[in-house]
Amino acid sequence: MEATPGRERLIEQFKADGLTVMFGNPGTVEQGFLDAADAAEDFTYVLALQETVAAGIADGYARATGGAALLQLHSGVGLGNGIGMLYQSLRGHTPLVVVAGDAGVRYDAMDAQMAADLVAMARPVTKYATRVTDPNSLLRTIRRAVKIALTPPRGPVFVALPMDVLDELNSEPVLPTTVPLTDVAPSPASVGRAAALLAGAERPVILVGDGVSLAGAQNELAAVAELLGADVYEVDSSEVNIAASHPLRRGQTGHMFGPHSKELVQDADGVLIVGTYVFPEVFPELASPFRADAKVVHIDLNAYEIAKNHPVDLGLAADPRQALRALAGVLDRELSPQRRAAAAARLDRRARERALAGRPAGAGAQDESPMAVFLRTLAERTGGDLIVFDEALTTSPLVTRYLPAERPGDYHLTRGGSLGVGFPGAVGAKLAHPGRLVVGFSGDGGSMYTYQALWTAARHGVHAKFVVCNNRKYRLLDDNIAEYWRERSIPEHDFPGSFDLSRPEIDFAGLARSLGVAGTRVEKPEEAVAAVGRMLSHAGPFLVDIQI
Repeated sequence: MEATPGRERLIEQFKADGLTVMFGNPGTVEQGFLDAADAAEDFTYVLALQETVAAGIADGYARATGGAALLQLHSGVGLGNGIGMLYQSLRGHTPLVVVAGDAGVRYDAMDAQMAADLVAMARPVTKYATRVTDPNSLLRTIRRAVKIALTPPRGPVFVALPMDVLDELNSEPVLPTTVPLTDVAPSPASVGRAAALLAGAERPVILVGDGVSLAGAQNELAAVAELLGADVYEVDSSEVNIAASHPLRRGQTGHMFGPHSKELVQDADGVLIVGTYVFPEVFPELASPFRADAKVVHIDLNAYEIAKNHPVDLGLAADPRQALRALAGVLDRELSPQRRAAAAARLDRRARERALAGRPAGAGAQDESPMAVFLRTLAERTGGDLIVFDEALTTSPLVTRYLPAERPGDYHLTRGGSLGVGFPGAVGAKLAHPGRLVVGFSGDGGSMYTYQALWTAARHGVHAKFVVCNNRKYRLLDDNIAEYWRERSIPEHDFPGSFDLSRPEIDFAGLARSLGVAGTRVEKPEEAVAAVGRMLSHAGPFLVDIQI
């Protein structure tokens, strides 16, 4: 094969793996590589104004497509900017292929401007990090990184690309990366043991995470839950693992305080954990939250998470879809009539509770706040046919009340604790699904971490819609410090001034216009209806600033 510069061959390797869109922010040490990218056919560079924004857009794109996304960062300074967002991709298992340039291997001894150990910087926030130093191992290393990113447990990977390595002639073959299949089914004996542990539970609980969504196991999960009559709690989930309307879905356990999660599971005598780690709170319970006599079964492709923090009776390293399908089959065959009737009664009770909760309480009970009117109008005019990227945080319960997470792919929630995910995530999701309506919700504080994402939407004609849930503060911190005061018997007092965002007031609609995106501000309920109309009828990206 005729040798060509590594920078050109690298682009061909990316294209062979279906990575035809690269998100990034340029720098001098990547200039030859970016020049090659600009000249390449069927290859698109999506420009962001800062690396955090580029990383957030790439994350949203990967989540919306279900595949990998390609992210280019600029040397150590750019990698440093992107680390916070890469952390949330690591915790959320997003398969990002991250590359960053450096000046060159020949300069390693010089300790020059921007010199840094990129691999050491990237390692804590990636699944795999390496640096190419041999020009003839460039494509091999990239294929290894792509394979690792896409093999469960999926996650971001990092490859440092010195300029002189990319400038050297390369004759490596361009080959599609081989990603191993992991649809591993547990043995019949293991499934039988799991069924025996769970079948006798009188208070069963199922804890699920995004491993269910990744495996496409939503139907199998619902079948097992119905056979057991088990409440289903989502543990730091960010995708649709079970439809919001399913009567057994009980919502999220939460991500802040272990005692809250313990309250939900401490009475369960049978616990099935699928596709998640337990528990991910910032302040978790150190002792097991489960009853001493509870039977606990944990299913996950990520064996590291099984019994990581608390003992289980049975751990199955298996594909959630295959395992749940097999478990449902055994339960359906072997549940006794009495157990089946008890499970059906629990399901019926939850269905009746859901029906009662959904009934209007009276003529004056409807929420008429600007945000509620906006969401209600949006739901009515779209019929719920839209993709929601939700970083509304304290406003999320209202968002999901009117725009419930029903179908896989229609709802993405922030994860990993990094602020600023909502708007770039919406840009990435819209790039992945240009024919769908995509609306990104963010708090006023979170939006300002990555507001430049609006400029990328305008530049590249990405017609996503954006909503600022504006309460002029970091409201989540208000809620969390109030809990802190209660736990320590500290009298309530004024919240710290550092939580306040009202001085000076931010003109979000004006700021959007300065970035090329049309926008409007909503202060009164009657303005919300018109704002929905303007947003939906506007041909390009559009922002609505809603005062709360």
